[in-house]
Amino acid sequence: MPRKSTRLTFAVLATGAGVFAMLQSLIAPALPTVQHALHTSQSTATWVMTAYLLSASVFTPILGRVGDLIGKKRTLVAVLFVVLLGCLLAALAPTIGVLIVARVVQGVGGALFPLSFGIIRDEFAPSQVSGSISNLSAVIAAGGGVGIVAAGPIVSALDYRWLFWIPVAVVAVTVLIALRYVPESPNRAEGKVSWLGAGLLSAWLVTLLLPLSQASKWGWGSAKVIGLFAAAGALFALWLLSEARSRTPLIDLRVMRLPTVWTTNTAALLFGAGMYALWSFLPAFVQTPPAAGYGFGASVTASGLLMLPMLVAMFFSGILSGRLEPVVGAKALLTTGAALGALALGILALWHSAQWQVALVSGVFGLGIGLAFASMANLIVGSVPASQTGAATGMNANIRTIGGSIGAAVTSVLVTGRLQPSGLPYASGYTHGFALLAALCLAAALAALLVPTARTARPTGPARAADRTSTEPEAVASGTRG
Repeated sequence: MPRKSTRLTFAVLATGAGVFAMLQSLIAPALPTVQHALHTSQSTATWVMTAYLLSASVFTPILGRVGDLIGKKRTLVAVLFVVLLGCLLAALAPTIGVLIVARVVQGVGGALFPLSFGIIRDEFAPSQVSGSISNLSAVIAAGGGVGIVAAGPIVSALDYRWLFWIPVAVVAVTVLIALRYVPESPNRAEGKVSWLGAGLLSAWLVTLLLPLSQASKWGWGSAKVIGLFAAAGALFALWLLSEARSRTPLIDLRVMRLPTVWTTNTAALLFGAGMYALWSFLPAFVQTPPAAGYGFGASVTASGLLMLPMLVAMFFSGILSGRLEPVVGAKALLTTGAALGALALGILALWHSAQWQVALVSGVFGLGIGLAFASMANLIVGSVPASQTGAATGMNANIRTIGGSIGAAVTSVLVTGRLQPSGLPYASGYTHGFALLAALCLAAALAALLVPTARTARPTGPARAADRTSTEPEAVASGTRG
């Protein structure tokens, strides 16, 4: 049972996770401004995004596991403090190199997602867990949308540095409240951090995501890209071998093989590919001058406003999913969310000649994001031992990121593969890209249909035995209903 006010604890968790989600997308629309202000090239400025992506992918599962071992509150406060330092460094950065380093530091905040889910599972009453995870997922999803919508007005009214000064103030207050009011979780995993596993995990993630994010510049057939992909495959195999043989693995592969976990992670990979790629390419589409044969010549602020229906829809559908999940089950919500994403992208591939069509698609896709985010988190949390919550939810978030990198990379090939004499992509490139993303979301819906029902989703055998330190049931039944 909860020991302190769960409302205040939730407010702290939601603020921290929401700020990190906002930082993911907040800087993207302002990259041209950053490039000009810091006197750098476009290719160098893109590392402001790439460095953040790589850092978050490494630290999310590792610090999620650290929280399982040494205490989730202790780790949460430390991570919030590091994010605060990263935002302060970014706000003061005199050069692009310092800004990139600051973004690496901010990427540590990726661990806020698994730590927050773990604290909710440990501290909230069983009847509150499913709804609270849904609400937190809605905040995380909406945070990314807020970044896209708010970037333009902030840069126009103030300066791009305020994209970091504002989070500095918010995170500083959050750290103080977390120290006072967030309780330390009683559930601890046994063992210690497998630093070999952490190193190999970091290595294969970086060697996979780096060529995916840079292949459009380096060339898909370049020796650099091919070599990094080969290295990623070899390092991944070594990581699997290391984790299988370790007495205290960083990521318990037995848990990853649970039917609910691997099917949910498959859906996360495919849905992430569609979602992050749409966030990357829809603003560019609406900002294209009409002379190209498509687009609306929208400003950064106007393109953000066209994404506003997505922000509103994803927040409310995420909240609603917490009310629907006990009735229809998380599996049905994940399937519905991915299907709505496929529907929205299918509409966009066919009809995109008017701004209201883009706004409609934005809203429908937002409904899908809210349902999918909340249900994925509930399925993972409800299926793994309490001592593995941080690592398992961290990997789920990571898998979405990997999917997003793949989706963005492939869509970039379709969009920029042929350019008009003006240097702008042809309309067919976007059409084919949106159609591909629709197919990926449809595949995510099909993967969600494979998620087992509650009777088969509970941890059994070795996975159940792994939860020796838990003081609660191995699975939250409400999170695994099919």
